[in-house]
Amino acid sequence: MRQRQIFGSVFALEAVVAGGVFLVILGVLAWALARRRSEASDRPERPRLEAFYVGALAAFAVFLVAWTAWQNHREHHAADPAPLRVDVTGFQWCWTFGYPRSPAHRSVTGTCKGKDIPTLVVPAGRTVQLRLTSRDVIHSLWVPDLRYKMDAFPHHVNTFTLTLDRAGRWRGRCAEFCGQRHATMDFWIKAVPPREYDRWAHGGSAAV
Repeated sequence: MRQRQIFGSVFALEAVVAGGVFLVILGVLAWALARRRSEASDRPERPRLEAFYVGALAAFAVFLVAWTAWQNHREHHAADPAPLRVDVTGFQWCWTFGYPRSPAHRSVTGTCKGKDIPTLVVPAGRTVQLRLTSRDVIHSLWVPDLRYKMDAFPHHVNTFTLTLDRAGRWRGRCAEFCGQRHATMDFWIKAVPPREYDRWAHGGSAAV
């Protein structure tokens, strides 16, 4: 999944930079304390060292902001001019996935009780546009294994495009505490071969 690779690279780089900065600061602090104890000094400020410190942190901050903005642009770049549209509605306490442009106008929902968990079916290798909203309170569509999460608000539509490059099934959850049965708001997202998706979109049942 393209978004998973992007999120993974951003997290890895930022974790490395944060860890490096932390170790450098820790080392400098230890060196300063050791030197302070070994030799008395009446010089409370070191302008050159402080200027270097501020400059280095500013450079790292600018780099991280620019890198994150670039990756965000890559994430939202949709190569497919006509992605598959899926309307996602969160409600207390489950999900509805609507396919308004499918031949059979498919819609999948459930109660999220026991095994009655809805499945978001998408074709592998094709760009899918999710249009998220909520019927009541704030929910959040979250697929941990794909590193994807986006909030769903009442009276507002958030959009997101994704491409699952292989067939498979992943568990999704609600990441926003939304009430008594928030913990049971699970769903499946399932990527199937394009031909299997077409059969399902025409009313078949093979995909779920």
